[in-house]
Order: sequence, then structure tokens, then C-alpha cells
Amino acid sequence: MKHFHIVDPTLRLMLLGLALQSGLALGQGSLDQQLAGAWTYVSVDTVRADGSRTAMYGPSPHGLVIFDGHGHYALVNSRGDLPKYASNDRMKGSAEEYRAVVQGSIAHFGTYEVNAADKTITFHIDTSTFPNWNGVEQRRPFVLSGDDLRWTTPAASGGGSGEVVLRRAR
Repeated sequence: MKHFHIVDPTLRLMLLGLALQSGLALGQGSLDQQLAGAWTYVSVDTVRADGSRTAMYGPSPHGLVIFDGHGHYALVNSRGDLPKYASNDRMKGSAEEYRAVVQGSIAHFGTYEVNAADKTITFHIDTSTFPNWNGVEQRRPFVLSGDDLRWTTPAASGGGSGEVVLRRAR
């Protein structure tokens, strides 16, 4: 029997998303079970120390967070208005095109734990498109209200803290 290893992190995220689209139960049980499934982005704001806010991925971020209900997650988020590469070859982008993509998107995957007592999600990040997060553990306070999920990223990749609002995917 042949086995293969998927090296490309983006491909891993897409395959995990497809595998989970078959529909995990929309939990009415434990907090962990209620988080299981797919979530789409509503907003992602960077909040600076002075209280000023910036929409990190623009007014309409595109992306998906998937909690598989067994401790694995995948997250991908980008601006909805990322410019296309002039060359139509992602390996031949200009410095400006690369900068727009790096500043306009983020993805990571790994495992997660939910602490119902203090309402936190701890992400054990395996790999991220922001390599400084590879192998890092991040604890994020969250609020789950019906089909809305909100969390705070205390040390956002773009500086300040991040406030993320997600809605259960339909």
C-alpha cells in the first residue's frame, strides 16, 4: 500500500475543509461540541494600545475556520480584494504583489483545546503562513452566542490585539 505526504500547507487546509464539509453535528452539547464545524469571517479588527481600530483584512474578509470536533483545526483568511498577479504565475509575482498577499492573508493549522471554565481556545499552531507562529501556542478568550463566535488574539500578527468575529457556515 502506497502512502503519500502532503507538503503544501495550503493544500492541507483545503483537503481538511473538504473532508469536514460532510457535516459535523451542530452541537447542542458541550462548549467544545458547539464549536465543532465550519465558521466564516465577518470581521477581523486590529486594536492598537490607543484604542484605534483597523479592519485588518478590509471590510469584507474572506475565509474559513474549521474545528473538527476531535482537536484539529484549520484557519485561512484573506482580504476580499487581493489583486491578481500580472504574470498569472504565483512564483513570478512582483514585490508589490507579494507584499499585498502577505499583508492581506493568513493561514494556520494544528490542534486546539477548549477550556469551558474560562472560555478560552488554545491553538497549538503547527504551521502558519506567518512563520513566527510555527510551533507556538496561543490562548484566546472567546464568546459563543448562537451562530456567532468572537475571539481576541492578544498578540496579533500585525501588531496590537485582534478582534475576530465569525459566523457558523451554512
